[in-house]
Amino acid sequence: MDNIGIAVMMVIVTGLLSQWLAWRVGIPAIIVLIFTGLLLGPVAGSWGLGLNIDANSDGFRHLIGLGVAVVLFEGGLALELRELKRVGNHIGRLVLLGPPLAWLLGTLASHFIGGLSWPVSLVLGAILVVTGPTVIMPLLRHAKLNQDTSSLLKWEGIVNDPVAVLLAVLTYQYFQYSSVDNTLLGVFFDLGQAIVAALLFGVLGGWLAGRWFARGGVPEHLKSPLLLAVVLLVFEISNLFQHEAGLLTVTLMGLVIGNMKLGEIADLQKFKESITIVLVSALFIVLTASLQWTDLQLLGWRAGVLILAFLLLVRPLTIWLATMGSGMQRENRMLLGWIAPRGIVAAATAGLFGPGLVAAGYADAQLLLPITFGVILVTVFAHGLTAGPMARKLGLAAPSEGGLLVIGASAFTIALCQALQKARLNVKLVDGSWFRLKPARQSGIDFYYGELLSEHARDWVSVHHLNALLCASPNHFYNALVCKALAVEFGQHNVYQLPDSEAASKEHRRLLRRSRGLIAWRSDASIQHLNALLAAGWTIQTTRISETYPLQQLEQDADEMLLLGVITEQGKVRLQSPEQPIAINNGSKVLYFSKKKPKSVAEAVQNEVTMDTPQPAALPTGNET
Repeated sequence: MDNIGIAVMMVIVTGLLSQWLAWRVGIPAIIVLIFTGLLLGPVAGSWGLGLNIDANSDGFRHLIGLGVAVVLFEGGLALELRELKRVGNHIGRLVLLGPPLAWLLGTLASHFIGGLSWPVSLVLGAILVVTGPTVIMPLLRHAKLNQDTSSLLKWEGIVNDPVAVLLAVLTYQYFQYSSVDNTLLGVFFDLGQAIVAALLFGVLGGWLAGRWFARGGVPEHLKSPLLLAVVLLVFEISNLFQHEAGLLTVTLMGLVIGNMKLGEIADLQKFKESITIVLVSALFIVLTASLQWTDLQLLGWRAGVLILAFLLLVRPLTIWLATMGSGMQRENRMLLGWIAPRGIVAAATAGLFGPGLVAAGYADAQLLLPITFGVILVTVFAHGLTAGPMARKLGLAAPSEGGLLVIGASAFTIALCQALQKARLNVKLVDGSWFRLKPARQSGIDFYYGELLSEHARDWVSVHHLNALLCASPNHFYNALVCKALAVEFGQHNVYQLPDSEAASKEHRRLLRRSRGLIAWRSDASIQHLNALLAAGWTIQTTRISETYPLQQLEQDADEMLLLGVITEQGKVRLQSPEQPIAINNGSKVLYFSKKKPKSVAEAVQNEVTMDTPQPAALPTGNET
């Protein structure tokens, strides 16, 4: 396919469709992306329809480098130094001792098992040290590991990525130019240059850029695009100092900016994450599509054994030796010893160095790219499919997804949590008042005492096992703030808040939809009214739509109840909203608020409402539920 416009369109469209398909099916996106790349490359190429990609061209390799730089910068933004409070010692072991141990063991395996020459073995060992954010971050999202284990894998993957590339670059340069005047002293000099460039442009540049933004030197609409331009600029400038030093520079730059507590950091992260998803999708497809059948045919039985050795020997030994005596949990060591998928950086580096070493006289360097892709394919499949089950088996995964995070303790929300717990759903109740949480504590409800938007809550409150959010505090504007803050975690369609009782009859004065969550249940179902109905004898119940209680009966009983939501077959909760009605079918398990003493409701409401709060309308009014 020679039309560059059609080729770019196919890569982007198929890449994002692959991401969506992986989400829909529930498998790691990298698996689908690799299959897509093979179909668009070697498979379609055998029919003359494949992408025509010259993987050895300077322009191609340069574009790959720019894409990887953005991915690593986005990964650096995700590294939070506060995580070191919990697992700092373990992270230090992984990023300081891990790379040299993995390099040594990988080199020995490449030479004695794979039969490669020492120079090629050293380069391959350095290349395969990397795991990287392109594979680790999607895997973590899919596997839903607990916070500590997730932090360990994230830090190791993001920090070791540029370090491993530098090791590979310096080794490659040493052997490529050893016949000229390169010496071991020259290698250390090059390493010093790379570190100086990373500190100068990464740390200092990141701090200056952060201060520039914080002082209002850049308008809001230009901050994200301008930061992207700065990242590409410092990447290129660092590479002028030392080849491939730019990757370490942009990683450090992301780490510095991500920990400066900038008010706009959430917007910057969201912008970079969107770009990274597109880049990762395109890069995986393009690099996989650049493979030729002749490349894969170079792999023999020794290469196959070597690939298995990297999985079953090199990685477990690296983790075991690096964490020996560190006090790391045995289960974490076992999981880390298995999980090490390689990604885009390894593929790009092997594609760059293989032809150069062959030109320098090392014929077996032609195996660099096929072996690297073999390791990528095997590790992505093996680790992508087993990370979640293995973590659950070892007790390192978050609880199964399905449940509700409730903000604001009150009689109604505590009754709601109890009903959901009875239906075997996960719940967590959050409130800043120890007194209001007393009934929840006595009932055995999982709770968090404090401010949900605080740094402490970010460290200790896990929401991976919850699929929806309900903000039910008396402060309508605080509810809206929490909904917007956590919409990234739950999805805009899964964040709900109770309506403002004072604005029940003034819809045009309510917060705009983009500034809040979905209104839960009814536009007049304020927390004051719900508490009053509960005091009047209403109860929260569940029932399954079946032949004994058909859907028609539910509709007939609408004037006697308030439909709260549905519990799906997957154990997730979906709340009813007038802005997003839920579908109820035969077999659905419905959650509803039903009255037992209707005559006393009006009296209870009158007692609940204070002098400065308008009396809520009677609930419900029939078909609106």
